[in-house]
Amino acid sequence: MNKKVILGILISIISIVLVYLSVKEINLQDVSRALKKIQFSYVIFFILLVILMQWLRSYRWGVILQPMEKIDQFSLFSVTCVGFLAIASIPARIGELARPYLIAKRSTIKMSSALGTILVERVLDGFSVLTIAVVVLFYTDLPSWMIISCVLLFSLTLVIFCCILGLIWRREKALKIINKILGKFPGNFAHKIDELIHHFIDGFQVITNIKFLLYLFFLSALVWLLDVLAIYILLLSFGFTLPVMASFVVMIFLIVGIAIPTAPGYIGNWHLACVRAVMIFGLAEAEALSFAVVYHFLSIAIVVVLGFIFLPFNKFSISDMKSQLNYKKVNENLK
Repeated sequence: MNKKVILGILISIISIVLVYLSVKEINLQDVSRALKKIQFSYVIFFILLVILMQWLRSYRWGVILQPMEKIDQFSLFSVTCVGFLAIASIPARIGELARPYLIAKRSTIKMSSALGTILVERVLDGFSVLTIAVVVLFYTDLPSWMIISCVLLFSLTLVIFCCILGLIWRREKALKIINKILGKFPGNFAHKIDELIHHFIDGFQVITNIKFLLYLFFLSALVWLLDVLAIYILLLSFGFTLPVMASFVVMIFLIVGIAIPTAPGYIGNWHLACVRAVMIFGLAEAEALSFAVVYHFLSIAIVVVLGFIFLPFNKFSISDMKSQLNYKKVNENLK
């Protein structure tokens, strides 16, 4: 059987299991009653906050890209919106390649360099979320598995950050080591990979500027605090009287939860993470599921709507992006 088919089946099974864990022993009538309590004025505020968060993400990406080329904000926002549509639509995080692919078409920046900036984004997000998680630990008793997950995430983020620093400040030495490894591959293939790695490292340039780096940490913290505020507003829309700390916990649980490869749109893992998070604060399981369903629906709907609005400006389709996963075609685009 085709490996892609097997992978798709496994991902679907994981999603089904997570959905089952989210809804087992829940009275759907209770869920329906909770949904009817929603105050739509809060929902509108939530939508505006999510759009603002998306704009801020695109602005931050522009700061990361700036050492290579200054990109106008409209292009950054439109590419970001279409890129997030691809992430939500394509399983196994393959959609992460969409933004580098699109920005390379709109600028002189190489796709592999743009991919390096996405890694910088992930490191910034990791440190920001983990800093928030440490603060949360002082006020809330998190499950042991969540603490372990945070420690593992911190360790992985720290390793990646150290590798990035090594590639920047010990570039020649690092490339020598990489070239020794590549030397075991056929010459033509090794040469192409070496070229890609050079461009990939160029995407880390912003880290060498301390002023930019501190500004990026500030922007990253602002992105996630906006996310926390949006979650809290949505909790208020249901009339739930939960502490602000609950929204922080939901965010942390959700980030860990959606790291698990599942079907497109994070179906299953999103719901389970939200349900388990708010139940820590005494919310009934049916009410927790109603919140998770609405939170998931609105978040994905915003991504989809924004993505389709800006899709005509980017000449992009999911099938076209998938075709670029072929190494030869990607390399041709990078030249």
